[in-house]
Amino acid sequence: MVTVRVTLPTVEDTHAFGRRLAGVLRAGDLLLLTGPLGAGKTALTRGLGVGLGVRGDVTSPTFVIARVHRPDPARGGTVALVHADAYRLGDATDPRAEIDDLDLDASVDDSVTVVEWGEGLVEQLADAHLRVRIDRRDDDSRVVDLEPVGGDWTQRLTALG
Repeated sequence: MVTVRVTLPTVEDTHAFGRRLAGVLRAGDLLLLTGPLGAGKTALTRGLGVGLGVRGDVTSPTFVIARVHRPDPARGGTVALVHADAYRLGDATDPRAEIDDLDLDASVDDSVTVVEWGEGLVEQLADAHLRVRIDRRDDDSRVVDLEPVGGDWTQRLTALG
């Protein structure tokens, strides 16, 4: 397993990297985003949304837990983005049951599914997934580690250049 590491000096660079990463994504992809609060998980996902050409602004789903952003053909969109945040589910008695209640498995084949704080909870949704770990340094730069798990992720990440 090969991990790709990228250092991003600003939040804007994190957003731009999300746009670039969107170029290698397709329906059925599952991304698990981890990192401390304020690391840039939503900024990266916002960039994914722009790169995928979805409708509306991507914002943190912390309080609604999951949002679906439909593709906007006028922006070149062809696949929906499902953005979920499992942060608040961590204190639940059975967080996996709460994840099941979100019915993410109903849309995973037709969408790009991004789950913040989903490690250990949603890997079963797809045969392969991409772990994305974002850490924020004291100088406000971000270090992003992309870890492919199964499938053709390694080859696709090579295309990021």
